[in-house]
Amino acid sequence: MSRLPTDSVNDPFDADRPLALRCSCGRDHAPGEHASAVEDSNAKLEASLVKALFPVDSVRRGFLRAVGAGTARAAILSLLPLGALQVMAQDKAPLEKKNLKIGFIPITCATPLIMAHPLGFYQKQGLEVEVVKTAGWALIRDKMLNKEYDATHFLSPMPLAISMGAGANATPMNVATIQNTNGQAITLANKHKDKRDPKLWKGFKFAVPFEYSMHNFLLRYYVAEAGLNPDTDIQIRVVPPAEMVANLRAGNIDGYLGPDPFNQRAVYEEVGFIHILTKEIWNGHPCCAFGSSSAFIQQNPNTFAALTRAVLTASAMARQPKNRELIAKVIAPAQYLNQPETVLTQVLTGRFADGLGNIRNVPDRIDFDPIPWQSMAVWMLTQMKRWGYVKGDVDYAQLAEKVFLITDAKKRMKEIGEAPPEGTMPKFTIMGRVFDPAKAQDYARSFPINKMAAG
Repeated sequence: MSRLPTDSVNDPFDADRPLALRCSCGRDHAPGEHASAVEDSNAKLEASLVKALFPVDSVRRGFLRAVGAGTARAAILSLLPLGALQVMAQDKAPLEKKNLKIGFIPITCATPLIMAHPLGFYQKQGLEVEVVKTAGWALIRDKMLNKEYDATHFLSPMPLAISMGAGANATPMNVATIQNTNGQAITLANKHKDKRDPKLWKGFKFAVPFEYSMHNFLLRYYVAEAGLNPDTDIQIRVVPPAEMVANLRAGNIDGYLGPDPFNQRAVYEEVGFIHILTKEIWNGHPCCAFGSSSAFIQQNPNTFAALTRAVLTASAMARQPKNRELIAKVIAPAQYLNQPETVLTQVLTGRFADGLGNIRNVPDRIDFDPIPWQSMAVWMLTQMKRWGYVKGDVDYAQLAEKVFLITDAKKRMKEIGEAPPEGTMPKFTIMGRVFDPAKAQDYARSFPINKMAAG
C-alpha cells in the first residue's frame, strides 16, 4: 500500500510526476517501473480524495496539520471499498481508448459515476475522463446516438427503448450497472396537503423527467392502483429535473415524480412536500444506469471494462452509510450537482424533513446497488407494453438479456474484490403484488387499466 506524503504541510498533492513508455498494464510507464508507478498512483488517489473532500487549499492544509499524514491516510482508506486499492492496482489489459466523455444529469442518481471523477477512480484505471453535465434526457440520448459521448448516465429504461427503436432510431445500447435504487419521490405542491389520497388527483398535472423512465412508469402504476387512468384522468408532461421546483412554485404543475435532490429541494424552498418515497411503492427499484452503445463496447472492450470497474468501485463506496455525508460534500460543487450540501445530506443519509412537519429517518431512501438484474428490464418492458409505448410482440427475456449486462457486471465486481450475488432474474414485489418475470406477458395484460389490445 502507498503512503501519504509526509511533508503534508507543504501540500505535495499538487505534484504530478511525468511518466514514460507504455507498460502492459495500459499506463504510460516502463515495465520496470510498474511497482513504483502503482505506489505513486495510490498516493495520487489518496491525494484526490483529500482534494475532493477539502477543495479549499487552506482548509485542506489545516486538516493535514491538525491530524497528521498518518491519521489522514487511515481516515481516507476507511472510505474505500475493502481491497479496492490493491485490486485496482493489478495489471489490466491495454486500453483501446483513454480519453473519454461521459454525460450525466445533475441528480443524486448519478452519484457513483460523478464521484468517481473527483475521487480519482477513473484515473486509477488509466482513464482520462471528462464528466459532462447535460441539460436533459433527450439530449443525453441524442449525444449517445451521435457518438459525442462514449458512455453515459442513462435512465434505466432508455437503453431498452433505444435498442428497440422506441422514440429513436433503433441503436443497440447496453446497461453495465444500475447507478441507484430507490431515491425518487412523489412531491406535491403545498396547496395539496389536504389531498394526500391519490383518488383525489383527477385533473392534476404531473411532471416526469422523460417518457422512458422509471418515474413515468412508477407514477402510472401508482395512480392506476388508485383507480385513475394516467392517460385520461391526469396529465403527465416531461420536465427536466432542474426545472421541476420552479414549475411547482409557479403553479404550472401540481406535483411530480422526480429524482432527488429536487424532491428535497422543494421542501427546502418551502414550495412542496414529499407525498411518498418511491421505495414505498417498490423497495429496491432501479432508477438510473450507467452504460454505452453496443458498438463502443465491442470496439473498446478493455476500456469499457475499466470504466465499469471505476463506477463499481464508487458504487461500493457509496453503499456504505458512513460515507454518505462526505459524498454529499464531494458531489455538491457547481461542476457536479450545484446544490446546497444540507439538501444532499438529507437525501443521502435518509434523515430528512418531509415538508409536513416531520423529520423522517429512512437510511435506504436512496441506495447504490449496482446489479443490473435482467428481471428489472423485463418489468420495464411490461410497462412499456402496458401503456402502448411498444407495439407488437415483445420477447421480454431475450431483450433483457441482450441489453442488461449482468454477467459482465458480476465479473467486474469480482475484479475489484466485491462478491456478486447469484441469479439473473429474481422476482420483485410492487405495491404488494409479486412480479414473476417468467410470466411477463400475462402480468402486462392483468391490469384492469392498460392500453394493450384485447386478445
